[in-house]
Amino acid sequence: MTVLIRIICLVSGYFCGLLETGYIYGKLKGIDIRNYGSGNSGTTNALRVLGKKAGLVVFIGDFFKAAIPCLIVRFITQGLYPDRFLLFVLYIGLGVVMGHNFPFYLKFKGGKGVAATAGTIFGLFIPLMILILLVLFVAVVAATKYVSLGSILLMIEFFITYVVMALNKMLCFDPNGSSRSAMIESFVLAGIFAVMSIYKHKANIIRLIHGEENKLGQKKNNIITEASFPVN
Repeated sequence: MTVLIRIICLVSGYFCGLLETGYIYGKLKGIDIRNYGSGNSGTTNALRVLGKKAGLVVFIGDFFKAAIPCLIVRFITQGLYPDRFLLFVLYIGLGVVMGHNFPFYLKFKGGKGVAATAGTIFGLFIPLMILILLVLFVAVVAATKYVSLGSILLMIEFFITYVVMALNKMLCFDPNGSSRSAMIESFVLAGIFAVMSIYKHKANIIRLIHGEENKLGQKKNNIITEASFPVN
């Protein structure tokens, strides 16, 4: 039964992730946002290419398309599987991020999954973890002005924090009990989030190494203005 739940969560999550907020917003403005800036449909590119309003709208859309399904799964499974329900939340969250990053109808060219992963973390609803990760992200971005660096470190710290909290019995799992295997499986899923993020940010990592990464507030030459929108 739990295998079926895993499959349902992963597949339904993928279809939720196909709601590409940045792509849809860009199309409403008459452009394909993936042809500008960094070439993806995520929040940071929307912010740089279309402005602050677009960045906010895209973040909210991508955040809640993960947070809402995750919270629903948490609500449904917490009573049925109290010692492993977070595993199912991770499955649907992972599905959302995969759908966002690799949408089949856009030739698997989507975003980088940061906002969707943030929504998944919120859906896990572990206040201490949320606080730790939020402080880390804000501190890194404030200090360096590199959103990409903050995003990458956020994903890595998510994995580390999740594992540490689980091993210290701060989550739903019992490290020495019947849910030990589910806990280890959830470690793998949390690790996949981090690996996917690093993979999707590989170009950013290269630019960071060479000091060529764009900082927050630094606009690219191909930013789109209202006057440059194509007439349909």
